[in-house]
Amino acid sequence: MLESNLHSRYNPRGEAVRYVDSLNLNSGIECFILIEPGFGYLVTALREKFKNSKIIVLHIENSFPPLNVPTMHGTELSEVQDFLEREVPETEVANIKIIEWRPSLNFYKQAYVSLLSLVVEFIKRMDAGNRTTAAFGRKWVGNFFRNIGNVRKILLYRSMDMPVIITGSGPGLEKAVPVIQKIQEECLVIAASSSVMALSHYGITADIVITTDGGGWALRHIYPFFRKSNCAAKSGAEYGASFAVNLCAALPSQCRSIPFLIMNDGSFWQSVILHELSIPSVIIQQKGTVTACAVELALTLTSGNIFLAGMDLSVKDIRTHARPYAFDHLLFDSGGRFTPVYSQSFTRSRQIQEGGSLDIYAAWFKKQLVSWPKRIFSLGGSHEVFENALCTEAVNRKNISGYFNAVDVKNDPADFRKRAACALIAALKNSDYAINLKTELALLLFAGEKNVTDRQIETAINEAAYG
Repeated sequence: MLESNLHSRYNPRGEAVRYVDSLNLNSGIECFILIEPGFGYLVTALREKFKNSKIIVLHIENSFPPLNVPTMHGTELSEVQDFLEREVPETEVANIKIIEWRPSLNFYKQAYVSLLSLVVEFIKRMDAGNRTTAAFGRKWVGNFFRNIGNVRKILLYRSMDMPVIITGSGPGLEKAVPVIQKIQEECLVIAASSSVMALSHYGITADIVITTDGGGWALRHIYPFFRKSNCAAKSGAEYGASFAVNLCAALPSQCRSIPFLIMNDGSFWQSVILHELSIPSVIIQQKGTVTACAVELALTLTSGNIFLAGMDLSVKDIRTHARPYAFDHLLFDSGGRFTPVYSQSFTRSRQIQEGGSLDIYAAWFKKQLVSWPKRIFSLGGSHEVFENALCTEAVNRKNISGYFNAVDVKNDPADFRKRAACALIAALKNSDYAINLKTELALLLFAGEKNVTDRQIETAINEAAYG
């Protein structure tokens, strides 16, 4: 009965071949993602025409015979996302093709639509990630080697039950400031680096500043941290505020005086280096937005509730960020009779809205919240996908030193960089690691290029380490 609803009763194989022919698919497609293809006739038809392409199948239910291709069943967000991240090859989005089987839409209705939307959102995020990697991959690797030479203290942690406040730099942060001022001594405050200037303006000092941005402009968010004496110890800590960083981020040399809580994005090349240097880290995968990484970090650090502020994921009229903001001076310095600040702000807000990235992040958070523990709330002013709640359970002053310990790292920067480069090159020559490592490094160092050689990667590693 199920097969007759999804396929021709007379010649289902011929039906699948005709459908594939009607799509006029180009020969350069590397990966096909099939949305509920039923009994798999589409797989056979595609395999006959695209012998070297990868085929991935997503079924809504477990009612079909096994196929000799990567397959998953269900529409659970986290499972679909994990499956796609594991199986979809690192390639340009133009080389990936989603194939729908429309009879399945008529039969499964909303379940089919939900599965398709999950795949489309994944492809959008992948496209945004690929464009970012192509622009910054080599810079990220260079930042990593430079930053490991600046590691002087490592922040170790043990789990706690303390509530956490995470601040982003959206306009809604200003609305939450009075609440944060009242409860900051009872909560761990994790601040995205872009929110530090606004927090400092209102007399709020973060316990942990988190940064993952590899672009040089990100430094303008971090400099206020040092200008406003945020390094001073508080709440009984023996050290001041700390940095939670991915070492691919852009960091100023002043950071060497601050304890680092290092976030490993789970990539093999980072793990090889950190293992070689015996540097402890916490695995926090890159999410495209630093506030998502902050949430993952908070879930690792505490079993308490997590409260978000300034995570608007939208523009409020012409306001794009909480005030003051590190880039405000760029508008004021360039303001004039023919380019008034108001007009520049309007143009910038429209560009951000039309770019669509905030909508992608909002959709991602909406789906991700389903898989996260139900202890993530907004202090007000954040995007509507986050449920508002008051932070009422904190009753005692926090004691940061009871949960964190800053440990000295004795190293010579040049020696660290040399050992890191040697570890990567040695792993490239190890048959157990070579394929995965080469795939990662080629994507970062030679984005868009085909047939990158081991010698090219080795040269690029040495340039990053010693250049």
